[in-house]
Amino acid sequence: MLELKHIKKYYHVGDTTTKAQDDVSVAFRKQEFVAILGPSGSGKTTMLNIIGGLDRYDSGDLLIKGRSTKDFKDSDWDAYRNNSVGFIFQSYNLISHLSIMENVEMGMTLSGVPAADKRQRATDALIRVGLKDHMHKQPSQLSGGQMQRVAIARAIANDPEILLADEPTGALDSETSDEIMQLIQDLSKERLVIMVTHNPDLAHKYADRIIEFADGQIQHDSHPHIEGDKEDQFQLKRTKMSYWTALKLSFDNIRTKKGRTFLTVFASSIGIIGIAVVLALSNGFQKQINKTQSEAMASMPVTISQVGTDTNSMMTGTKATKFAHTKTVTAEKSDADKAQHVNKLSQSYINYVKKMPKADAKNIAVTYSTGMNLLREVNGQYKSVTFSTNDPDNSSSVNTAALMASSTGVGGSVYPIDRNGKQSFLKTYYKVIAGKYPTKSTDIVLVVNKDNSLNINAMKNLGFNVKEGQKYDFNQLVGTQVKLVTNNDYYSQLPTGTYMPGKDYTAMANAANTKTLRVTGIIRVKSKNSDGLLSSGVAYSSALTKEVLDANSNSSIVQAQKSSATNVITGQTMDASTRSTILATLGGSKTPSSIQIYPTTFKLKDKVLSYLDKYNKGKSKADKVIYTDLAGTVSDMTGGLMDAITYVLVAFAGISLVTSMIMIAIITYTSVLERTKEIGVLKALGARKKDITRVFDAETFILGFGAGLFGILVAWLLTFPINSVLYGVTGLANVAMLNPMHAIVLVIISTVLTILGGHVPARMAAKKDAAIALRAE
Repeated sequence: MLELKHIKKYYHVGDTTTKAQDDVSVAFRKQEFVAILGPSGSGKTTMLNIIGGLDRYDSGDLLIKGRSTKDFKDSDWDAYRNNSVGFIFQSYNLISHLSIMENVEMGMTLSGVPAADKRQRATDALIRVGLKDHMHKQPSQLSGGQMQRVAIARAIANDPEILLADEPTGALDSETSDEIMQLIQDLSKERLVIMVTHNPDLAHKYADRIIEFADGQIQHDSHPHIEGDKEDQFQLKRTKMSYWTALKLSFDNIRTKKGRTFLTVFASSIGIIGIAVVLALSNGFQKQINKTQSEAMASMPVTISQVGTDTNSMMTGTKATKFAHTKTVTAEKSDADKAQHVNKLSQSYINYVKKMPKADAKNIAVTYSTGMNLLREVNGQYKSVTFSTNDPDNSSSVNTAALMASSTGVGGSVYPIDRNGKQSFLKTYYKVIAGKYPTKSTDIVLVVNKDNSLNINAMKNLGFNVKEGQKYDFNQLVGTQVKLVTNNDYYSQLPTGTYMPGKDYTAMANAANTKTLRVTGIIRVKSKNSDGLLSSGVAYSSALTKEVLDANSNSSIVQAQKSSATNVITGQTMDASTRSTILATLGGSKTPSSIQIYPTTFKLKDKVLSYLDKYNKGKSKADKVIYTDLAGTVSDMTGGLMDAITYVLVAFAGISLVTSMIMIAIITYTSVLERTKEIGVLKALGARKKDITRVFDAETFILGFGAGLFGILVAWLLTFPINSVLYGVTGLANVAMLNPMHAIVLVIISTVLTILGGHVPARMAAKKDAAIALRAE
């Protein structure tokens, strides 16, 4: 069954050599009770450890069923101990944080025995050693003799072929010793039992064979055995500890040290708490910033003007860095002039814009720079008015050509009409404080500031005799009517061929083609964070500018101006730019002055920009259409600010995470020292190095995971007082908001860092010598 051939094991301490096994050769039968006697230090325990695979021999060979163990690896010895050997120790070596049943099951757990079978075999073993009524207790609830019985039950539960007992009665009284010896004698009828003892009386009373040992050699063997032919080759069954088993072992150990575990978890969670609070504040503040930005800039459109600015062409600060040495000056356009880009706002481009998905942009305003011929009845008399907010008292400073153009009523704010024909823009961003929202293109509104003030120049230009500070009731303004006159009714041709505004305003106001514009309401911006797009004064729809253009585009004055190089109103010669401006003001240009696209939400702005960029793909620079995204420019300037602050604060809080990792490493190392004997027991039961590592990795996993959860919980609880304080100081509600995804990531980080911190001590534990570990106190 088992044979030692010329086994040598020497220990060297300085110049001293101790021969624990000095050329020992002995064979054992398959079933017998062998007692090894000898004085302390004679080498009998070393021999037992070599047989059990806890110690390695220097030379010679150990044969198991004829199979040599010279080429055994650590994993082979682990499998051998788990399946073929059972250990009974003098000090019992029960794992204190496991129950009696769990202690007995441990060897089978390592060998992968199914749970039901494992429980049945452990129960049978405990019943056999007389502990039927105690199998659900803890080791601390048993007497010494009962604990030794548990150790025996653990040794036989996996049905080993060899049972090794090291002073099994050394810590017991004589009566209990006899009971234990009778139990071991009974077990020897089924397997090989080898016992080391100092008690010759017990040895001679119960053992079948006595081997006397001294100075590392066998002095006498009462019943020697010589191995015959080789038996069937010995087969190793590999052990395997599951992750779940490792977690359970570690959890049971942690549970016995509740105070220290809590302090460890708390200390380890400080870094997580700090980072979680920083991220919660950052997340909340970013949402506040985004909300404020969205409210402040949601009404800012993406604008496409006739002349745009190509930011990619801006070369400021990129010119030569070296001073010139020539004596000449080079005439050159400024960078700003170079960046100017004339957009070709053709009808095909307008159609492309109008095909933009309505979900991305419900409101698109195509505005024309056509002027309006406006009249208002004041004190029974009609007079010319405008929607302008320019000071009428300073109009003398304007040249004649411009004055004639401005008299047609250019001014006021233009708002878009929903592409579905609804007033979604005004209803989204503006509140009616008097009257109602417009429903027709001829409905106009007055836009007031947040304090209900209205631009005084707009009121003067509408014909109101108003002084600064004067107050008007809402009903004095709502319902105000303005007449919109066509060019053919407003202008008359003189014999000289030039055109002049007519004088009979009453006839103009009552002409068939004249439209009545009516102030239907007074509106004010909704959000306190936004000043709105529409300036204080009169606002009308973009649809109205298109109607005015259609009504005046074929008028007599427009036809005359198109065929003349001089101003048909003043008779003065004009350059091309001035002629184009006058023609557009009279309604003779169908090129939009601007296209304003209002994204449905601030977040959808990027989709709008992508759609516009798609048009420019593959086109030459001259054919591209440049847009202005003012909201995006402002957002880019402020967007990264909170991220930068967050990174700095997280970096500072992260230092405590590193500290936590170091602390976990120290705590794990302390746990290794405390559980050295447990490590020896696990190795004696066949646990592999990776199993021992796994046990301690599992412990750090539990601590790290627990620290992460605890840190997140504390951080979440802290958001309540933090929010209360911030609300009292800033008026902002729910600033600290912990993102669930951040919480999950932080728990993972805490777990990973603690595992990394504890892995080195875990590896140290795995490398401990089993025999030395079992002797630890």
